[in-house]
Amino acid sequence: MIDSFWKEFQNEMPEYSGVEMPPSYYFCDNEKDTNECADLVNKGIKQATTHSLSWLQIHEEKLPTNGDLAIVTDWHGTPEAIIKTVKVEIVKFEDITAEYAFIEGEGDRSLGYWQKVHWDYYTRELSDHSLQPTLDMELVCEYFETIWPKKQPISQIIRK
Repeated sequence: MIDSFWKEFQNEMPEYSGVEMPPSYYFCDNEKDTNECADLVNKGIKQATTHSLSWLQIHEEKLPTNGDLAIVTDWHGTPEAIIKTVKVEIVKFEDITAEYAFIEGEGDRSLGYWQKVHWDYYTRELSDHSLQPTLDMELVCEYFETIWPKKQPISQIIRK
């Protein structure tokens, strides 16, 4: 299913015809939130995601970089969209802004909502490693644009 999704994308976007298929993944840790996030990405509303730097380091995952591609799926692995990373920055939890929360696009898009759901998420994610979130923990803020289906570029939403 993902292979045919990627091939269809390459047929419609020939500039990617020689590009190796990128990784596929979903956002969140439960079916309801995962499927909502995939829908938001597909609609071009969700244009950022936030990784805990500690989790990436523990799992020896590389930091995202500009130009990275990924296939976003729903909970069951059905491909929904292809995204391209356009900006990456490391920010402390306490320094996340209302503008960033809005760009991440979840819930009511407010900073308060972002703080609550992400604190709860990092609590669950880090507890597997006997860690807890802190206000000064470093987060990897990954901005992306949905390149297929084609949506509004993030550059029209965030200030450079």
